[in-house]
Order: sequence, then C-alpha cells, then structure tokens
Amino acid sequence: MNDTFVSSAALDQSVIVPVSHFNENGRVHEGFGEMIGQSRTWRQIIEKIKIVAPTDATVLILGETGTGKELIAQELHRHSRRRYKPLIRVNCACTPKELYESEFFGHAKGAFTGAVRDRVGRFEAAAGGTLFLDEIGEIPLELQSKLLRVLQEKCYERVGEERTRRVDVRIIAATNRDLKKEVAAGRFREDLYYRLNVVPVKVAPLRDHKEDISLLAAHFVDVAVKQLGCAKPRLTPAGIDALLAYDWPGNVRELRNAIERACIIAQGGALEFDFPVSSAPMEVNSFGPKPGHVAKLEFLTDAEFRRRERENLFIVLQKTRWKIKGADGAAELLGIKPTTLISRIESMGLMRPLETSRLAA
Repeated sequence: MNDTFVSSAALDQSVIVPVSHFNENGRVHEGFGEMIGQSRTWRQIIEKIKIVAPTDATVLILGETGTGKELIAQELHRHSRRRYKPLIRVNCACTPKELYESEFFGHAKGAFTGAVRDRVGRFEAAAGGTLFLDEIGEIPLELQSKLLRVLQEKCYERVGEERTRRVDVRIIAATNRDLKKEVAAGRFREDLYYRLNVVPVKVAPLRDHKEDISLLAAHFVDVAVKQLGCAKPRLTPAGIDALLAYDWPGNVRELRNAIERACIIAQGGALEFDFPVSSAPMEVNSFGPKPGHVAKLEFLTDAEFRRRERENLFIVLQKTRWKIKGADGAAELLGIKPTTLISRIESMGLMRPLETSRLAA
C-alpha cells in the first residue's frame, strides 16, 4: 500500500504522492520523499525524524520561508503509525480572522449567515491522522486560547453546536517567526508556545548548507523536465558554481524556481543563471589573510591581470581542442555565452596552433 498525504484542500480528498526518494549520496532510497541532501545539517534532521516520527509527540518546525518545513511535516507523518490516515494542512496565515473557528472546528447549519449546511473542520478531517498547522505564529492572539484548549483537552465544539466532540490527532506546527520573541512582545501565548514546542526541529537556511545545492539542483532539473515537458538541459560545473555563489534568500523554494526558469530558457542546452549581485559591502579581509596572519597582501597590475586572463583562456581552449560551442565546449566550461567567448578570443588575438588544427582535421 502506498503512502499518501492529504493537502490543504483536504476536504476534497486531493492527494500528494512523494515524487522521488534519495539517500545522502543522491541515489534512490526508500524513506525520505523529496528531502534530498548530503550535509551534516540534512543528516541531523533525518535522524530526528527517525526518532520522533514513531511517537505522537507534538513537533514545532522552525525555519525561514522556503526551507522545506512542509516536507519535514510530510515525512514525520509518513514515518508515523498514523501514515495511513490523513495529513491535513492548515495555512494559518491565509485564514480570515472571522473564519478561524469554523476552519478548525467546523460549523453547524445556520450557525451564521452563509452557513447553509454542516461543515467538517480540520480537526475532524484529520481524525486518526496528523494536523499540520503551517505559519502557526499568524493565529490571532484572541483565538489562541481556543486552540490551546483543544490541544490540552482533546475536545471541541463546532460553531453553533453544543455537542462536545473528542479528537485524536497528532499536531505538527511550523513557523518562520521567532515565537520566543513573539511571546515576549505579547503577541503569542506563552502556554501555547510551550504546548507546541515539545520537540523543536530547526531548519537551516540554504546558505548554511550549500553542499546540498548540487544534489537539489540535479533533482529539480529532473522534476522540471517531467512537469514542464521541456528538453533536458545540461547542468554544467559553471552552472553549479553560479548556484553556489548566490546566497538564496528564498532558500530551496527559490532554487527550484530558478532551475525551472533556466530549464525553459535553455531549450536542451546548458543551464545559465544570472543572479543579482549582493548589495552588502565586501569585507576588507574577504580575500585576504585570516586574522593573526601577517602575510603581505599581493595584487596584480592591469597588464598582469590581462596576461593571466589570456593564459587561462588559452588553457581552456587547448583543453577543449578549440571547441567553442556545445557540451564540454570552452564556452560551457567558462560559464559564458559562445558569442562572448569568440569576442574575447578576437580581442586577445588568440590563434589556434597549427599542429592542433591539423590534429583536429
């Protein structure tokens, strides 16, 4: 029997199925859905999932937007004893204030204007399974006590109904806010915070585990080709270097979007990326010796810099036997467009050695 997850549109029983399974080496591996990586950070999260998932402990997932908090919630559910029951997601940031109670607990027909029939709430829809409260920090303060009561007493009433209903769900919450600061500022109940923060899982931003980028990029290329129906492009070393040089403020979600966009533009060729340059001022010691070292800083004159650039370009051309375009061509290795490379060759006065020309012929 295949594991399935019910999405935020859960009441219409839409299904999310894990796409692929990888281990830390990027090879096929049954177990962790779309969670892909090889970093120490990634392995620590996987180990915590293995330990916590079989229990019914409440989990609070903390991390910036786009770090993959929902994927962690899916894997916690998929490795739990509740995996054959629904995983219901509620985006607390997208629920209108006046509809929170109805969204969570449901309502009876006639409870308010527009309530033309009974409605099942998210707690009831998740019966026996897992309720994922995404962006938990967005719940209005005046409604947090109602949520706390359900978590503590395991019971609730539908809006407009006196009957008390029992509930059996596992709670997983997530937020990009610092809930300790929210508590200190009076915007989040302290008792609710401690009730949710039984097992915290902190998700690092992508800039702190860049060693996972190459695996993620390769996976997202495969996903894009399948979903968009485009020709499979080439992810080159120059492309990977460009991905590693960027800080990814939007985290894994931004990486996926960048890969999809590049796949469409590449049309089966090499993936090219053009990221904005960071506006942060460069530190004086960024490229210099570390503190405590007294090595003399070296520099190149403009003429020396141009000589080295010319030598480097000549080495690449020799390596590719003066192949300019296409896979493993000099332009691809350098991460520039073929037209740009041809222009540089002409401006530097580089000429193909006669013996190389004869061999190539």
